[in-house]
Amino acid sequence: MDKSVIIKVEHVSMRFNLSSEKFDSLKEYIIKSIKGQVSIEEFWALKDVSFEVKKGDSVGLIGLNGSGKSTMLKTIAGVLKPTKGCVKVYGSIAPLIELGAGFDMDLTARENVFLNGALLGYTRKEMEGYYNDIVNFSELNSFMDVPVKNFSSGMVSRLAFAIATIGIPDILIVDEVLSVGDFQFQAKCERRIQNMIDKGTTILFVSHSIDQVEKICNKIIWLEHGQMKCFGEAKEICERYKRS
Repeated sequence: MDKSVIIKVEHVSMRFNLSSEKFDSLKEYIIKSIKGQVSIEEFWALKDVSFEVKKGDSVGLIGLNGSGKSTMLKTIAGVLKPTKGCVKVYGSIAPLIELGAGFDMDLTARENVFLNGALLGYTRKEMEGYYNDIVNFSELNSFMDVPVKNFSSGMVSRLAFAIATIGIPDILIVDEVLSVGDFQFQAKCERRIQNMIDKGTTILFVSHSIDQVEKICNKIIWLEHGQMKCFGEAKEICERYKRS
């Protein structure tokens, strides 16, 4: 195998089973399930997708809502297991998929830094070394001893981004997280991502902003109805996408 390949996606398909009717309560759903009265529809979010990502590439995933972008990222991150096919990843992953998902809202920001660090596999001593950088980047100096349940969604996102981007991972997965916060903080996040790229981190990136994708990425995967329409150079594919 080519040693420059860091992610290999081979014939990946992902099926979800969806109930085709609505239920007024969990009780009604359970009763009808026992009686065999629940009809299930299959939905294929991904259909036979294959591609390789090389070390140091910044790959943007584009496509309309429901095209399979987030499902593909979650499959690569190991959050979802594909129904068919396989994903091979050769390196450490820092997933920025659902910011703040690992927070305990009753704990303070300071306590959540160490909790999230542990979830990411860092020791307490390592997190103590990163702590000041996290506080300074998130700009939450005055709020570190405040329970996170009192934070705005923007404050939670700032803290989560600062924690998730400590160190230099082999692979950074970014799913729609740069749309949070004000313009200045978004620019700050972009600079941090660019710094990681400069240091050799491979990026998988999803954003509603095609301009942001063009700015950050050198390669593009265009998904349509769960299938890969094309994979290639960012400028060329983004131009085609804008015209579509």
